Amino acid sequence: MTAKFMLYFVVTMIVIWAMQSVNINSLFKKNCNPLQARIMYFLMGLSMIYLITNFILDVVSSVKIL
Repeated sequence: MTAKFMLYFVVTMIVIWAMQSVNINSLFKKNCNPLQARIMYFLMGLSMIYLITNFILDVVSSVKIL
């Protein structure tokens, strides 16, 4: 459980760092509510964290099986 938590922490830091390079203003409509844009940006970050962490865990478990 500790390794999984640490992996989530590391991936979270990497995703936050990587998402800073995205120009969020160009992703959304001109007259979009700023709260909607922030929530969408937050949900995209959570999705990326979840998917990347589970991908790494699946790869590690697959390598252990082989």
